[in-house]
Amino acid sequence: MMDTSARLLNLLSLLQTPREWSGTELAGRLEVTTRTIRRDVDRLRELGYPVEATMGAIGGYRLVAGKALPPLLLDDEEAVAIAVGLRAAAGSAVDGIEDASLRALTKLEQVLPSRLRYRVGALGSAVVTMTGGGPRVEPSVLTVLAGAIANHERVRFAYRAANGAETRRHIEPQRLVATGRRWYLVAWDLERDDWRMFRVDRLVSPEATGGRATPRELPAADAAAFVRDKLRNLWPTAPVVVEFDADAEQVRAKLGQAPGEIDELPDGRSRWRVEADRLDWTAVRLLMLDLPFRVESPPALVDQIRRFGDRARQAIG
Repeated sequence: MMDTSARLLNLLSLLQTPREWSGTELAGRLEVTTRTIRRDVDRLRELGYPVEATMGAIGGYRLVAGKALPPLLLDDEEAVAIAVGLRAAAGSAVDGIEDASLRALTKLEQVLPSRLRYRVGALGSAVVTMTGGGPRVEPSVLTVLAGAIANHERVRFAYRAANGAETRRHIEPQRLVATGRRWYLVAWDLERDDWRMFRVDRLVSPEATGGRATPRELPAADAAAFVRDKLRNLWPTAPVVVEFDADAEQVRAKLGQAPGEIDELPDGRSRWRVEADRLDWTAVRLLMLDLPFRVESPPALVDQIRRFGDRARQAIG
């Protein structure tokens, strides 16, 4: 059984999600009695956390915005700076920071006084972040999903497909994945009994239901690998084989993080094998490497490079 301090921290973590908890739910999560929950709520209030209780059959507890911040040792300016910084971090491409930023933002915005929420909202509407041109996602959608993931809760939402058709979904969210241009949700679809990937910009009015999500093992190394594999299946690819008059070390240095395999050949030559989804971009990459090469396959890539050569000759007369 947890000691009082650990239990209070776990209780606070549950209350910092944007929903209302019944005393029975909290008691079940923390494996204590409802009487203990009432005492713990009183302790949190004494520490400055504004926990609101509603009575009746559907009553419960939730953390609300108070007249002052709970004792986080932050002044108003620091609280605003952190909230704005977390919003920026949640939309960035910094590896590994997106989920943590959203979890922290969900907790912080839940307890910000109204005067500070106004300032954060004003800054958010005045500042424009230059992105890669992907569709915009509402921060409120991300925070609902992030909160449900953190608390292992099921979520319901409407989903618009590419053709505009709308369906209702009931899912167990696993992870949010940011690719730089788009956000994706990896989740277990309860009605289809299988893993699914959803574009977050196509989600409409997601709501955490409070239902407990079942721990499941992804059919991939991690959520990012799952999304990557799904996206590859959506795009047709062509096997590309290119021979370079340069050794494998030189080719690796030029290709950088490009996918594919590089084989060492006799006489200081090497061969690059890759599954390419865009032959035009593959042709551009090859022409920019500043290495002598010969395309072994496919013929369509040879034709693409020839077209680029014809355009170049026309451009210079």
